Amino acid sequence: MFDSHDGRGVRRFAFGLALLSLVAVSVTAWILSNVRREQEIVARLIQHLPESDLQVAQELSGDLSLQSGLSIVLVLNIIATAIAFALVVRGYLSSERTLKDVRVLSADILASMDVGVITTDKNAVITSTNPSGRELIGLDGDGVGIRLSEIGPQHALLDAICTEITTYHHPIRDRDYCVTRNGHQATLRAGCTMLHNRHNDQIGMVIHLRDVTEKTLMEERLRRMERYMGLGSLAAGLQHEIKNPLSALSLHIQLLCERLDHESEDHEVAELLDILNTEVRRINDVLDGFRSYASVAELGRAPVDVVFLIEKLTRLLRPQAEHQNVKLVVDPPAEMVGTIQADSTRLEQVFLNLAINALAAMPDGGTLRFDVRGGDGSVTIAVSDTGSGIPAEIQSQVFDPYFTTRSEGTGMGLALCDKIIRQHDGSIDFRSSDQGTVFTVMLPIGEPA
Repeated sequence: MFDSHDGRGVRRFAFGLALLSLVAVSVTAWILSNVRREQEIVARLIQHLPESDLQVAQELSGDLSLQSGLSIVLVLNIIATAIAFALVVRGYLSSERTLKDVRVLSADILASMDVGVITTDKNAVITSTNPSGRELIGLDGDGVGIRLSEIGPQHALLDAICTEITTYHHPIRDRDYCVTRNGHQATLRAGCTMLHNRHNDQIGMVIHLRDVTEKTLMEERLRRMERYMGLGSLAAGLQHEIKNPLSALSLHIQLLCERLDHESEDHEVAELLDILNTEVRRINDVLDGFRSYASVAELGRAPVDVVFLIEKLTRLLRPQAEHQNVKLVVDPPAEMVGTIQADSTRLEQVFLNLAINALAAMPDGGTLRFDVRGGDGSVTIAVSDTGSGIPAEIQSQVFDPYFTTRSEGTGMGLALCDKIIRQHDGSIDFRSSDQGTVFTVMLPIGEPA
């Protein structure tokens, strides 16, 4: 991941300077040796020359009397070379320590990030990963040398965005995809940019990966809240514009039925009037459900023991569960969780609705489990079934008003559950697979804000 050209450059410079110094010392020593040899030759020649030539020979000897000067130059050269070499070695060791510190710091920074960072070469082969990246994509080792396409089908998007950025050379940000980790569904957000060296040549890609599961859940809750807030004024208008005429229609149908009972015995007319009555009652039920969903009435809060409430609910559900061959299981908390300030009637409505949906998902039997846990100032209740799960394509709609996959019912059950739990300053979420569905309700302990 890190460029080591600077370290190699320092080493080459140090080696070159040392070689140059050694050459300089060697040349100086060679010159000194030659001068000494020439001086010895001249000395021997002087001994055999006539006096007339002695003056010339002595001048030549003076020209060669450079031994002492060359000795000084040699000593200075050696000292200078030693000093230069020591400085180069010191600088080299310092640069090595600095480079090592930079590498360690960079590795520590990457290891401390909660964002996964993965680098690849131009062929989408992994060249490095940080711990978060290995955890997010499920690698046992560092993954170096593995192609992105070989990681697994859940992470196919990573290979796709690398291919896209190689083709179009534009950074890619915020591509979400879902994976299953430890039996739970998680949402990962990926991005990709080009990786360049110091010469601005492309050498690969950098992939950044984040776990945005909690953020996605929060965004979904906000969307549900926005939908709920927009229904308040609509509910008041519908209640006035439809409920009142509907009441009048129901009254006149009843009067007509009473009159026809005395004056006519036409069974076809009676059947038609019965259908009208049924449809009027159905419309009334829809309006009542909508009014309950959009109501902003205050809750009747009182201390509620959640464990006792769940046990009471299981006694109510047991006959239906036994009829469907469904096993009811309650996992109480290991420690006392205390009471919560809540509207017990509304909470019973929530958990009863969740339980009825769970039973409907297990027509051939299974297990309905209530798991109660406390901690961090809240109590969490998980309602799980072993049914076939909620199809992925409709999971984003389960809390929408009037959305249902069953032939009976108005589709307001889960929407009303979501609204009641939010009124209690809590949250309700779910995860689903072909092994079943788990709805998790979190409620704060203590006095309401």
